[in-house]
Amino acid sequence: MTSLRDIIIAAFKSLTRGKSFIRALLAFWISPNVIKECQESNDGSSSPRLLEDFLLEVEHLLSQPIEPAALLGFSGNLKKQFRQRLWSNRACMLPSYNYQLPNGSEQGRYLSVDVGGSTLRVALVELKGLEEGGYDGCSRIVRIDNFRIDVGVKALVGRAFFDWMAARILETLKSASEGGQNNKEEFNGSPQAPIPMGLAWSFPIEQTSLKGGLLQNMGKGFLAADGLLGQDLGEIVKQACSGHNLHVEVAAIINDSSAALLSESYRRPSTRFGLILGTGFNIAAYMPVTTIERPKFGVRPASWFEKASHVIVNTEMGMFGQGFLPMTRWDEQLKAAHPKPEFQPLEHFVAGLYIGELARLIMIDAIETTGLFGGVVPPSLVGPYTLETETLSILESDDSVNLENALAAFTSRHPSSQKPIVSDILALRTISKLVTRRSAALVAAALYGLWELKRETENEYLEPQETVKSTDMPFAQETRAELDLGRVVVGFNGSVIEQYPGYRTNCQIYIDALFKRSQEQLSQGGGLSREEALIELVPAKESSLLGAAVALACLERGKAN
Repeated sequence: MTSLRDIIIAAFKSLTRGKSFIRALLAFWISPNVIKECQESNDGSSSPRLLEDFLLEVEHLLSQPIEPAALLGFSGNLKKQFRQRLWSNRACMLPSYNYQLPNGSEQGRYLSVDVGGSTLRVALVELKGLEEGGYDGCSRIVRIDNFRIDVGVKALVGRAFFDWMAARILETLKSASEGGQNNKEEFNGSPQAPIPMGLAWSFPIEQTSLKGGLLQNMGKGFLAADGLLGQDLGEIVKQACSGHNLHVEVAAIINDSSAALLSESYRRPSTRFGLILGTGFNIAAYMPVTTIERPKFGVRPASWFEKASHVIVNTEMGMFGQGFLPMTRWDEQLKAAHPKPEFQPLEHFVAGLYIGELARLIMIDAIETTGLFGGVVPPSLVGPYTLETETLSILESDDSVNLENALAAFTSRHPSSQKPIVSDILALRTISKLVTRRSAALVAAALYGLWELKRETENEYLEPQETVKSTDMPFAQETRAELDLGRVVVGFNGSVIEQYPGYRTNCQIYIDALFKRSQEQLSQGGGLSREEALIELVPAKESSLLGAAVALACLERGKAN
């Protein structure tokens, strides 16, 4: 007898051959045995044929917009929006102060601090250099301490939070010196020789220099900005540490996507993008300075522009997509209930916070119209954002023949008067696969659009070189080197792309498909089909801490030069 596992494998194979995943899988669901199981377990309330029709509709609505031609068109629309907003929008496509990328020769030991939504991490990071350490050994965390930011810490008002933070930094440095991991005489620095610190800050700031930025509301339940709005973050941290006889200088402040780019570029010199995909979504890109509206740079010395051919740009990628996102009725429901429906439209389609909610809305539609889960919505899933993406990940990672683990996990998290059966879990798994597949495809489209825009703008910079004096094109050599990179790396971090079953693989498949489709269009249009550079997704482990250290090392190298 054919097992459920065999049927699922056959269904996936049918998908790779361009056939409907739903039809292959439901060929098993609507067999007499499964119909009998549905009738016996759910009192005949489930209608497998109607469920098949519903899931085929879900597949059509979520999959049609990510077919190769349509996805390439979507990527092109994103690229146009990227170009416009590099020049006109002050809320996204924000140039950082990081214009130097590491070359792999940087060495030293650095203090890195990562302030996230739930954890403060303090670390001593050692950079050995690629030549000495190789890819795996070029950097290491000598010491790391994690401090939970619980409700009580979040409730600390203003400077009280930074005082708590300074005490934790001192605690780590003192423990490191006692353990022989740091110099005992210099563990707290001095006013004349403060310890340089790299700070990965996961909250909004209006950055005014590489080492400074004006504090903004932090959200997420934090009260640390109360009474300190508009003050310089670097100075606030410095003063808090001074109160503990700890003398530091915040020499570099970076966000999480920039950290992913910097940390991986230290090990892989062709890294030009940093991707964050967990609860939220963002991309950092190394873009030509000439593509960005000058007022976006704020007040910077002329010497900065004399040195910077490219700069790391915080795209705020979630803000894009207005006007051409592939909306379904479930997306409309999610949008209608959102307090800021227009703020981050693309993020609603791809980020971990919304994957579970979209699957929940589709599941409830199926329950109400097909009798899925016995026609009863589990009480714990009635409210918004109650189906976690982590739960879907557990369901999809179950390889057991009868989905025992998935059934047990779902039942324990969402008990109901109607006990779910295998076909219920299979239906929800199918919904989640379609939702996450669309998410991965749209992330791929965003990366491909950025990659294309980077190359286009670099070529545009070089186009007038034959008629322009070389003194008017000071970065021609650097720009040609960027175009000659070949394979470009995206350093990634985040729970969805790192841990969700099959997500990274799907994203890479769609990136490759976009390259292939683009080449086909070039050939059909009479253009010269050529071997294009590839985009490779690579995990950037501990990117916040390593990225902060690399930013410090690049700063030191720049001063030395």
